Amino acid sequence: MKKIVVPSRECYDEQKEEFFTVPETVLHLEHSLISISKWESKWHKPFIANSNSMSQEEIIDYIKCMSVSPKEIDENVYLVLTNENIQEIVAYIQDGMTATWFKDEKNQKKASREIITSELIYYWMIALQIPFECQKWHLNRLLTLIRVCNIKNEEQNPNAKGNKLRGRELLSRNAALNAQRKAKLHTRG
Repeated sequence: MKKIVVPSRECYDEQKEEFFTVPETVLHLEHSLISISKWESKWHKPFIANSNSMSQEEIIDYIKCMSVSPKEIDENVYLVLTNENIQEIVAYIQDGMTATWFKDEKNQKKASREIITSELIYYWMIALQIPFECQKWHLNRLLTLIRVCNIKNEEQNPNAKGNKLRGRELLSRNAALNAQRKAKLHTRG
């Protein structure tokens, strides 16, 4: 969770033609799968694929979706965020939030063209039996866990997709399995 202090600011309402004050406010923010789900359900487009090309309105709305503040937040607070506040929030979103690193990041397989949405990430969690409590984790930490689970599953199951046996290995493995079955069933083939 990231705490952001938004300083007090005096603003002018052009419609009412009057000044008003937005008091200093502390925002409690979480960049999580839950936040992304909320944002995607409102904007009807994938967050991850569009995070570099979002409008100001979409960015402010995502910050609202990240809010887990214990009390109701005045809508004007989000409009008076300072540049420093935005920089803090961006740094928090980009933080890896884990000690895990991957040795072969330069030699990784070609990236998938699959569009990643919150529902796809939920599917990965279900398929990998990751508990739903992890939906509250920082998104980068959750995605790292998913990647670690995939790597470990490939290590434990060398015949898994993307790690297939080739040519002679496959033929020799199949010949050994056939020989075992013939011996067990006392047949010639």
